[in-house]
Amino acid sequence: MTCGVIGRFDYTSAFQSAVDQVRDEGRYRVFADLKRVRGQFPKAVRRREDGSEQDCVIWCSNDYLGMGQHPEVLEAMSAELDAVGAGAGGTRNISGTTRSAVDLEAELASWHQKEAALLFTSGYVANEATLTTLQRILPGLIIFSDSLNHASMIAGIRNGGCERHVFLHNDLAHLETLLAAAPADAPKLVAFESVYSMDGDIADLAGTIALAKKYGALTYLDEVHAVGLYGATGAGVAERDGVLDGIDIVECTLGKAIGVMGGYIAADAVIVDAVRSWASGFIFTTSLPPALTAGALASVRHLKTHPELRDAHQERAETLKRRFAEAGIPVMPSESHIVPVFVGNPVHAKMISDMLLEDHGIYVQPINYPTVPKGTERLRFTPSPNHDDGMMDRLVTAMDALWTHCNVARMPVAA
Repeated sequence: MTCGVIGRFDYTSAFQSAVDQVRDEGRYRVFADLKRVRGQFPKAVRRREDGSEQDCVIWCSNDYLGMGQHPEVLEAMSAELDAVGAGAGGTRNISGTTRSAVDLEAELASWHQKEAALLFTSGYVANEATLTTLQRILPGLIIFSDSLNHASMIAGIRNGGCERHVFLHNDLAHLETLLAAAPADAPKLVAFESVYSMDGDIADLAGTIALAKKYGALTYLDEVHAVGLYGATGAGVAERDGVLDGIDIVECTLGKAIGVMGGYIAADAVIVDAVRSWASGFIFTTSLPPALTAGALASVRHLKTHPELRDAHQERAETLKRRFAEAGIPVMPSESHIVPVFVGNPVHAKMISDMLLEDHGIYVQPINYPTVPKGTERLRFTPSPNHDDGMMDRLVTAMDALWTHCNVARMPVAA
C-alpha cells in the first residue's frame, strides 16, 4: 500500500528565509557591476541598476600590485591563447599537462626554495584539498590551527576528521601548551598564515617554526596575502624573515598579487607527489587554462626582479594609514599593507560604502560577518602603487565628510 502525500516541504520559503535573515542582520551583500579598464588600474566603470555608467576608483582589490593589467602578463596570455587555444582539455590525469603549467610549477618551487610545486584551480581549493589529504596520508595526524585561519583552511581541517586544536591567534604560549599535551609520537601539523588579511597583522614565523620543530610537528603556512609582496624576490614573509627552510608546506594564490587566478603548494618533492596522487581536489578537477598559467608565469618572473613595486606598495599603505589617522578616521592597527577602518555596525558599513560609491565614485566593499566577527564590521582598503596622491586626497576628503554626516565614532586626531 502506498502512503498518501500528507504534505510537501516548502523549499522556496526555506531559501527565502535564509536570504531574509541576512537582510535583517544588515549584512546582505550586493555585488558592484564593474568593468576594469585595461591599462588604467585601479580605474573602472560601474554599471548602475538603471543601466547608466559611472567612473570609479577601486580601493579594495586584492590585485595588490595591478599585475592583472601589466603589459607583460597580458602579452603572455594573448600569445598562449593564440598558440594553444582556450582550455586545458580536462584534468591533468586524463588530458595531460600544459607546457606553461609545468614551467610555472618549476618557477614557483624555485621561488619558495622548495623541490616541487603543485597547481590547483584556486587558493581555496589548494588549502581545502591539501589539508584534507594530509590527514589521509598521515593516520592519527593532530592539527593545530590558528583561530583566525582562513575559511578554506578550516574547511580542509574539518573535512579530514582528524583531532584538531585551535590556538589563540598568534599566541605562541597557547600553541606550546597544546603541543606539549599531545602524544610525543603522534604526527602533528601547525597550520597558520603569514599575513592575516582582515586585521593586517603578521605571524611570528620564526617562533612558530621553533615550536613546531621542538615538538616534532610539520609547518603549513598560508602566504596568500603575502606572496609577491614581501621578501627580496617577493616569495613572501618567510623569505623576508629568512625562514623559508623552516616551512614544510607553503600554500599561495595566483589570484592576488600575481594578478591572475589559481593556487598552489610548494614543498619537498615527496610531499607534493603524495598530495598529487591522493588529493581529490586535484585529481578530479579540470586544470587551469593555459593562458592563465602563462600569464602567472610572466607575472612571477617580473615580480622576482622588480622590488621597487613592493617598496611603492608599502609606501602607499603607510601613507594612507597616516592620512586616515590625521583625519581622525578609526584606522585599525596593521603592520602590513592592509588598511582596515573600524565601523562596528553592518548597516553603517554598508551605508558608508554605498555613499562612497554613489556620491564619490570610490569603491570599497564593507566587510561583515562571517568574514569578521559581528561587532567588528569594517571597510578594508588595499592601496596599490597605482593609487596616486590625487586619488588618496579624494578618498580622505570623502571619508572625513561621511564620518561627520553619518555620525560614526572617530579616533583622536594625531597631534
